Amino acid sequence: MDNSAPAQTTNSAAKSDLEVLTKKLEGVEMPPELKEKALSMIARLERMFSQGFYSEEFEKVSHYIEWIVKVPWSKRVDKPIDLVAIKDSMDKSHYGMDIVKERIIEYMAVLKLRQSRNLGVARAPIICLVGLVGTGKTTFAYALSEALGRPIARIPFGGLGSARDLRGESRLHIEAEPGYIARALCDSGVKNPIILLDEIDRVTEEARMDIMGVLVEVLDPSQNNRYLDHFIDYPIDLSEVMFIATANNTGNLATAVMDRLEPIQMPSYTDEEKTHIAQNYLLPKALEAAGMDPATISIDPSLWPTLIRPLGYDAGIRTLNRTIEGAVRKVASMIVTGQAQTVHLTPDNIKGFLPKW
Repeated sequence: MDNSAPAQTTNSAAKSDLEVLTKKLEGVEMPPELKEKALSMIARLERMFSQGFYSEEFEKVSHYIEWIVKVPWSKRVDKPIDLVAIKDSMDKSHYGMDIVKERIIEYMAVLKLRQSRNLGVARAPIICLVGLVGTGKTTFAYALSEALGRPIARIPFGGLGSARDLRGESRLHIEAEPGYIARALCDSGVKNPIILLDEIDRVTEEARMDIMGVLVEVLDPSQNNRYLDHFIDYPIDLSEVMFIATANNTGNLATAVMDRLEPIQMPSYTDEEKTHIAQNYLLPKALEAAGMDPATISIDPSLWPTLIRPLGYDAGIRTLNRTIEGAVRKVASMIVTGQAQTVHLTPDNIKGFLPKW
């Protein structure tokens, strides 16, 4: 009986695995020191194979290499900044907000000017949109992403309970992963994406100081060109990233963090602006989502104040959007059950279409 066959098969499989890891490294542009480090880890695996620790160590090394080849060490978006396109994109996603749009256009104009004069890496301003819930802070970031042609990655800070979530954990720990910052960069695939730091004022009280400390390093132009994620364990250049932060208020933000932000206050919508938004954005969108013809629903002009303030004053448009979506669903139900073909909403029948709060 030949016992050498299984051993030969195992040796062949191990050799094949190591070759796959080596090829992954060879096909990616990365810092030479990091590539040399990864290749030495593969060489160590070859030596460990005969000692019986190969399988466990292989998983760790393989997982590490999978991540370092994802980091966009040199790839970037090289698209000229078009101020007209940025304005059009913001107008398409937000009605009014002229002061906010003007501030953003000014920041982008400075960025464009620096790029046109080849003044080195044009560091984008770190904009912080501050305002009440529903005022459109997050969607401004997506509008900028569309106009600039840069991918966007969102990091939710609401309830974030540990700085390790941002900075990652040492790869020596079982099931360790990179932190949210490094992962956002990997997900975007370029070194100059937009990274949305959403609701940075809503981290847990216990972890606030540690998280603010990481944010200072991430947002500081003098430090973020060598940001260290504990899992990647090699400096990552964040200097070309356009960070956009959002917050409901700035009272919970550390002074050092605020010093590195360009705060822009988001105003509340007036009733007139909400009426325009509802008629031209929210209602058509709700009808399209329900697969309904725009002629299916007509709304009495005198009804809009009731739809806008079903529960009193609201700074944003989320409640208004839910109200409209609820009315559209009720009309859809009437059409499907044969109760009506078209519906005209009036002060007399609107109660039957409003959500039951």
